Amino acid sequence: MQNNRQAVLIWDLPTRLFHWALVVCIVGAFVTVKLGGLYMDWHIRFGCATLGLLLFRLIWGFIGPRYARFSQFLRGPAAVVRYLKGAAAPAGHNPLGALSVLALLLVLGFQAVSGLFTSDDIMVQGPLYGHVAEATAGAMTSWHKLNEWVIIGLVALHLLAVAWYALVRRKRLVRTIITGKADARDVPPGTPPADNGAAVWLRALLLAAVVTGLVLWIRSLEIVADMSFS
Repeated sequence: MQNNRQAVLIWDLPTRLFHWALVVCIVGAFVTVKLGGLYMDWHIRFGCATLGLLLFRLIWGFIGPRYARFSQFLRGPAAVVRYLKGAAAPAGHNPLGALSVLALLLVLGFQAVSGLFTSDDIMVQGPLYGHVAEATAGAMTSWHKLNEWVIIGLVALHLLAVAWYALVRRKRLVRTIITGKADARDVPPGTPPADNGAAVWLRALLLAAVVTGLVLWIRSLEIVADMSFS
């Protein structure tokens, strides 16, 4: 029997913009740190942008639309086991995918925060390097470098999972996070669409403005630190 149900909007546009902006920042930060030299200024910019995006997503997980909220997709171990045994996945993140999202947010958050206190002992320092003890900055720098491998591993697993879903389960996750719409066959019947109205946009714009101001304030502390040591 042919399924005539229409695709369902799952991911609101602010959530989708966050996702792809984060991809750009991760790739940009990785490339610039490998190039080194003058590109390290851009590495810091990408890191600060990542921090802002993660702060946005953290708060959006409480005030955003239905499927963007942590309460909707974060489940306990029992839900993960049921899903692995073949239970139907809810709309949005499945229980296993939710753990992957949480892990990525945590390690990327640590990378962004630790980067604020790092130094290459040559010419590049994080915005808050001058506000902590040298031993603390040294520890943060070491952890920042080690955590890069954790991020590479998690991103690789994430990409493999997306490929597996596309090739084996025939679920086009990339298309869904671009258009926001999930195929009707991939969501339970009666799944309500995500709210993408004016109220959602207003919350997103206000939150983005607040987060941008906070990140710019953190960057300004670098100038204060430089002046205090001049």
